[in-house]
Order: sequence, then C-alpha cells, then structure tokens
Amino acid sequence: MTTQSNAISSSAASARAGVRAATNEPAWVRWLLIGVALLFLASFLLIPLVAVFAEAFRKGVAAYFESFQDPAALSAIRLTLTVAAVSVPLNLIFGLAASWALAKFQFWGRSVLITLIDLPFAVSPVIAGLIYVLLFGLQGWLGPWLAEHDIQIIFAAPGIILATIFVTFPFVARELIPLMQEQGTEDEQAALTLGANGWQTFWRVTLPNIKWALLYGVILCNARAMGEFGAVSVVSGHIRGQTNTLPLHVEILYNEYNFVAAFATASLLTLLAMVTLVLKALVERRAHISETSLEITTPHGEEAR
Repeated sequence: MTTQSNAISSSAASARAGVRAATNEPAWVRWLLIGVALLFLASFLLIPLVAVFAEAFRKGVAAYFESFQDPAALSAIRLTLTVAAVSVPLNLIFGLAASWALAKFQFWGRSVLITLIDLPFAVSPVIAGLIYVLLFGLQGWLGPWLAEHDIQIIFAAPGIILATIFVTFPFVARELIPLMQEQGTEDEQAALTLGANGWQTFWRVTLPNIKWALLYGVILCNARAMGEFGAVSVVSGHIRGQTNTLPLHVEILYNEYNFVAAFATASLLTLLAMVTLVLKALVERRAHISETSLEITTPHGEEAR
C-alpha cells in the first residue's frame, strides 16, 4: 500500500510539474504574445476607429453636424430606428417562445427547429435578401397577387423589416436555449404544484431566471438590426430618402466621394456599436454578480443534495 501511495503521489507531482512547465513560459515569450495581440488589436480595430472619426471631423465640427441635416440622412436614421423597433420585439417574442419550447418540452421535429434557428448563421445575408425578392418581387411567386392588391413589400420598408428579422432572429433564442436547458424544469414544476397557472409560472419563475440572458440577446439583436447591410441592400432598391438605412446611406455617400458625410454617418454607427459593447459588458457583469450572490446565499446542504 505504501509503495502504491508513493507511486500515485510521484505521478501526481510529475503531472503538476508538467502543468507548471507548460504554463510558466519565459518572460520574453509572454511579452511577445502580448505584443502581437496588441499590434493586431491596434491594426484592425483602433486605427480604423480613429480613421473614421478623423475623417468625419476633417472639415470641422460644423461640417460634421451638417451631414446629419440632409433629408436623406434623416430619412436613413428614421428608417433604421423603425426597422430595429419592429424587428427586435418580434425576435424577442420568437426567441422566448422557441427557447421555452426547446428547453422545456420534448416533441417530434425538435432537432429540425434547432436547425432552422441556426439557418441565418449559415446562409449569406445576400441570399436571404434574394429569397424575399423571389417570394415577393414583381416576378416572384406572390408578386402578381401583391401588385394586384396594391401591396408593395420589395423596395419598401416591409421588405427591409422582413430581411432584418430573418438575419437577426437567432440571437435571442441562441442566448436563452442553453441557459434554460441548464436550469431544467424543476422550478416550473414546483410552481405548478403550488397552484400557479402558466402565465404566473412564466412571469414569476421563468422570466426572472433568464432576464440577463434575454437582455444580452436583445442587445446583440439590436446591434445586428441597425448594422445589417447585405440582405437589406438586396431588398431596399437603394431609393434615396425612402429605402436607405444608415449602412446603405454610407455606401451611397462614399460612392459619391462625399467622404466627410460618409464617415460622419459611419461614426454614428460606430458610436452605436460602442454603446452596444458597453451595455453588453454591463449586462455580463451584472449577470456574474447575480450568479455569485446566488451561490453565496445558497446553503451548502442544498448544493450537496
């Protein structure tokens, strides 16, 4: 027994020594890796960001704000906010329903639904836009019927909203499904046993447990909705002042060599992205604090059980 214990201790010590040797690299290796990471970050993120704002303010603050007084720019801002205001709540509802069904129930076709949720991640946004053109375009499957009833979807706001919904609907669901699967159904079953109905169980048990993941998914969905280019470019028709969102407006200004206005509009999208990152970090921090406080307040006996 003593010999076997010594052999086990020796092997454990050797394993720990191997881990230390693998993780304790020389100082020059660590500094080299840090330097490469910082160089990559500066080259592909910081310098482009500085260039956007430098070009936007190249002719001064007055020229910068004058770029947003153009009716086409104001129309692009309104359309972008409208698309986000419609698509994000709809994807919120879909994400909640899909994650609830997939995490809490077993049913035929469950794997097919999961695959369909991931479809926008695999399909190019341009292809997604072409799908709607083939469906609702004048020469599409439903185009003649829509034209007969004076309903316009392609080259109008409804088509832009549909394309945006398609490319953004996985975000909320993909944040909620793993969390709800990990939580299981014990809390809901306990609430139902105590007499709660379905809505009471959802509002008082399920929703408080997923609120931070839900907010995280909404933030990501909103960021993608405001910055979507490919699918929207196909279905919008690029009608200036009517069907151009902010990304499309930037493209038109740049192609017209109006660089100050183009980069000023791009800086607005950049600010939206930075706000999104800040909110994302705050939500992650708040979720971590909530998890930590829950672990502290949970008795050890319950964890053991």
